[in-house]
Amino acid sequence: MAQAQSPDPNFETDFWKDANLRKTWDEIVPGQPRQTIPYKLTQEAIALYCKAVGETNPLYLDEAAAKAGPFGGIIAPPAIHILLMFACTPANDWMRSPGTVNAGQSWSYNIPARPGDTITLQARALDKFIKRERLFVVHDNVFFNHNGEVICSGRGQTIRPM
Repeated sequence: MAQAQSPDPNFETDFWKDANLRKTWDEIVPGQPRQTIPYKLTQEAIALYCKAVGETNPLYLDEAAAKAGPFGGIIAPPAIHILLMFACTPANDWMRSPGTVNAGQSWSYNIPARPGDTITLQARALDKFIKRERLFVVHDNVFFNHNGEVICSGRGQTIRPM
C-alpha cells in the first residue's frame, strides 16, 4: 500500500515511524507536561482540512466572503484542533502510538485560529488507570495562538495499546 504524502513536509504521516521511541504505559507520568512543537497554521492547511472533512463554509475558504463576515478574514473551523493535535505533537510522543483509541473528549472553543497563527500546545496526562484489562489515559490539551490567547481547550481519554 502506498504511503500518503503530506502537503506539509514537517508533518509526518507514518505513525509507525519512531514507534519504538514512544513512552510506554509505565513511563507516562500524570501531571508531567508533554513535549510539544509550535505549528504555523497556513491557509493551505485550512483548505486541505476542509476538503478532507467536506467543509464548504466560505468563512474558511473564500477570502472575499470571509472579509465580509464577522471575523474580518479567513478562520479555521473549530474542529481544526484535530489537525493541530498531531501537528503540535512530535512523532515520538505517546499520544501518537499506533493502536491508540479515542475513548471520548470534550472541547471548549474560545477564539478561531487564523492563517498565519503560530499555534502552541500545552498538554499533559492527568491520570491513568486500568479498567477491564484496558489501559486508559486521561489528558488535557490547551492550544494558544502566537499572542498567548487560548484558541481551544479540551480533555479526553484514550485507550492505550497493550
